[in-house]
Amino acid sequence: MTVDVRPYDPETDREALWEFKRAFELELGSETGSADKQAAYEGKVTDEYRTRYLEWVDRCLADEPRAVTMAFADGTPVGYVFVLPETLSLIWDAAVLNELYVDPEYRGTDVADALMDAAVDVASEQDLPLDRLVLDVDADNERAYGFYERHGFDGWGEMVARDL
Repeated sequence: MTVDVRPYDPETDREALWEFKRAFELELGSETGSADKQAAYEGKVTDEYRTRYLEWVDRCLADEPRAVTMAFADGTPVGYVFVLPETLSLIWDAAVLNELYVDPEYRGTDVADALMDAAVDVASEQDLPLDRLVLDVDADNERAYGFYERHGFDGWGEMVARDL
């Protein structure tokens, strides 16, 4: 298997990105929480959410053309990584890895490693107060947590949330 990564192209990759984003959200809901969390995530991936998400991606790409990187195995899209543009990263004063998703059939291969390398490359070019790449990972997602630890991530606070 040959894995290639390249910047997202809205003309050719839009549907694949959305399908991966949708799968990402549904897995977050079903694999890392209660039935309420699953229902909430299932309920949010509507056509309206799709439109808003893809418009937001376009705005991010206007600031950072390499914000989204796609991975391909033998020419087939198999995953993506999304690093927030520098203009949005000041909220954490560090580069932000917003999303990383790999098609389940390609997990355990070098696809995620190639995407992480691309994310680190993009993040390394950002001029931010802290030379760190941060992300939010659910502690219940042991596979993802282990992947991030293998790539040098460690605990750096804890995110908490409340209903609005």
